[in-house]
Amino acid sequence: MPILSLSKSTVLLFVFSFCLMACGKKAKAESADQLVNDNSKDSTSAIVVAANRTAEYLPLLDQKKVGIVANQTSVIFHKTGHTHLVDSLLARDVDIKVVFAPEHGFRGKADAGELVSDGVDTKTSLPIISLYGKNKKPTKEQLAGLDVVVFDIQDVGTRFYTYIATLQLVMEACAEIGTPVLVLDRPNPNGHYVDGPTMEAEHTGFLGMTTIPLVYGMTIGEYAQMINSEKWLEGDKQADLTIIPLANYTHKSEYHLPIRPSPNLPNDTAITLYPSLGLLEGTNINAGRGTEFQFQRYGASFLDSTKYEFHYTPKPNFGSKHPKENGLTTYGMDLSNSTRMHTVSLAWLLDAYTNCPDKSLFFKTNSFTKHVGTATLQKQIESGMTESEIKATWQSDLENFQKIRKRYLIYD
Repeated sequence: MPILSLSKSTVLLFVFSFCLMACGKKAKAESADQLVNDNSKDSTSAIVVAANRTAEYLPLLDQKKVGIVANQTSVIFHKTGHTHLVDSLLARDVDIKVVFAPEHGFRGKADAGELVSDGVDTKTSLPIISLYGKNKKPTKEQLAGLDVVVFDIQDVGTRFYTYIATLQLVMEACAEIGTPVLVLDRPNPNGHYVDGPTMEAEHTGFLGMTTIPLVYGMTIGEYAQMINSEKWLEGDKQADLTIIPLANYTHKSEYHLPIRPSPNLPNDTAITLYPSLGLLEGTNINAGRGTEFQFQRYGASFLDSTKYEFHYTPKPNFGSKHPKENGLTTYGMDLSNSTRMHTVSLAWLLDAYTNCPDKSLFFKTNSFTKHVGTATLQKQIESGMTESEIKATWQSDLENFQKIRKRYLIYD
């Protein structure tokens, strides 16, 4: 045998070289594992997002053709920062075929309401299919050949924030052809309360597809369960749904988003004020778009300037190419020092309306009803009802929703 003719030193060198190669492969594998699941050794008190819990879902993607609904918030955290879920899964040889992008796009740079085009991701060369362009619901052709669709997007728990509408339409499309849906859960920074007007069925649309309150107090995984079991999908269909839960999360947890979930929600203050100041989106009042304090201030040039000490001038910027009151001096209030909200406030909406001398300038035609999901609120404001009187009319619907919500909660 040839190997018998080798010297002892040659054999030892061969064995040593083989061990080095094996260790190198092991180190590479460990490096890849760390890239995807570095938070696995976090302290028991730290919230662990589902994307980091790779042991729970990687086996479900093995040997599968995968589609991913994702944006800039779809990341896996590690000690030195974060890595995008798509990049992390590709590093683990997950067979990703296509990425579906919601409002604001895959990289989260498009303005609110701006159509997002199909394209190709320059980093991975994966095809990007927009769910905020020609169609908001994936077509059968776009889903063809996929074995599973993964949904991983950071929500902020407010009905008119469109990511939950995208979730519902993705589930509906997958249910129609039997494609499983895997939701990687993320914390809801407004998940500690339920409040606001309930969507009226006749006003449902992409800003609210179901009859839920403005603030619904559920993670996106919990809400997916509600959509499915309440049979809110078209034709009463149900998706083949799997939720990968968070670790160490409760609805009382405070969660600080490390990445802005959309261009005009830059920080915790904007996110906590969003349910309340978002009510101004259906009016002609500027809610901070076109400044660096989006959803932390409001104002308009046509408000009574004698009532306000604060003023600012909106100008085009990241996320707002055409802000309301563009280039005009707007009079209103600075709310950038606000603390965490526990209710929806009508105070600022009512303040702006009260201090608008020409009431015909206030509401956008049909837009306010479309945005808040009810025709009742505008009538209540115009009739002079107080905040407490208006909020009293919400209570019955809120109590009914709480009973339904309780059935689908994953976390305390």
